[in-house]
Amino acid sequence: MSALPGHTSHGTERKIVSWNLLRLVGATPRDVAQLVAEERPDLLLMQEATADFDALPRLIGGHYARSPLPGRIHGVACWSPAPFRRHPVACTLPSGPLVRRVAQMIECSTFGFTVANVHLSHGQIMNRRQLRRLGEILPAHAAVLGDFNLVGPTLMPHFHDVGPRAPTHRMVDMLPIRIDRCMVRGLTCREARVLENYASDHRPITVRLERSSSHR
Repeated sequence: MSALPGHTSHGTERKIVSWNLLRLVGATPRDVAQLVAEERPDLLLMQEATADFDALPRLIGGHYARSPLPGRIHGVACWSPAPFRRHPVACTLPSGPLVRRVAQMIECSTFGFTVANVHLSHGQIMNRRQLRRLGEILPAHAAVLGDFNLVGPTLMPHFHDVGPRAPTHRMVDMLPIRIDRCMVRGLTCREARVLENYASDHRPITVRLERSSSHR
């Protein structure tokens, strides 16, 4: 099956959607396929993706890669209607004693910048360490999106928080917080929204990004 046509990029802008799927009891591959049909992103990032989502290319075509967290049934995954410049790779992050974390490093053929797909630790010191590590290894034009599990400022040098400001997650079904985020360096964000989808305990976010011509 070929990739869905009619994606909504304008000029050099690239539309990215990020969604924590809530493993096993949250969004299904068909929920994701419906989101792609509605939003038509240039890149879809997923967190808590299990092997079930390896079926996405059969459902909607396109190009897909998944990087499980070490020792877990879930991990980060990505889908694009266009080929990747190179196959996404998993980068090991500083991790706590319970869950080892990786970032999925993605280079799409038409983007001109690198995207890191993350599901960071819950510890508020550790997740900031993970972001600082990414800042050290990412190129000048880069974006970090995903589930940051972080409250307050990221303290990520030279990166700017451009994600939507609305809550994305309801902690223990009570307190709405903004933990699904987008940090950029050398990029301009033209649009940022939280999407109205409740198949998971996280709502998807979408951003439109392009390279900043003034950044060297």
